[in-house]
Amino acid sequence: MGNELLVAAAKRGDDAAFYSLITQHKEKMYRIAYSYLKNEADALEAVQEATCRAYIQIRKLKEPEFFGSWLIRILMNYCADEAKRKARRADGQQAAAAVIDPHATSGESALLERVMLESAVEQLDANYQKVIQLKYYHDLTITEIARTLQKPEGTIKTWLHKALGGLRQRLGKEGEPNG
Repeated sequence: MGNELLVAAAKRGDDAAFYSLITQHKEKMYRIAYSYLKNEADALEAVQEATCRAYIQIRKLKEPEFFGSWLIRILMNYCADEAKRKARRADGQQAAAAVIDPHATSGESALLERVMLESAVEQLDANYQKVIQLKYYHDLTITEIARTLQKPEGTIKTWLHKALGGLRQRLGKEGEPNG
């Protein structure tokens, strides 16, 4: 059964069809939730909550061919709300800054680079963060990102360009040759 037929069946109350759709997207949902929430238990809870919300709202889905984008949008909204709630609960505690060790091994070096990159991404505007995460952490195309965020492709391209420029600036790579 094609996805659009599954969506149509799920909208009519076919639980098996809904389960089949969720099963197709569960790994991507988990990866996205984990990238937002940085914790397995919270990511699993987010997937469960987004699945529940989608189940309740499935009849409101107007374009069955965009079920995947619609589901990811529900998940991202939940994750963003959850991340804000956690940030408020943390009472503004700041994470300890990474200390650069000139004697670090290559594994430590790679980890440090990743921490610095993630820190730089977290300093970007929220829209730029979403675009970077969807494009580079989850391999979505510009078209898929535009559909997921409900924005024109031109806007997504602009955000991506500005986000990458902001990352280059934060990571001090402006002087490096482009080649």
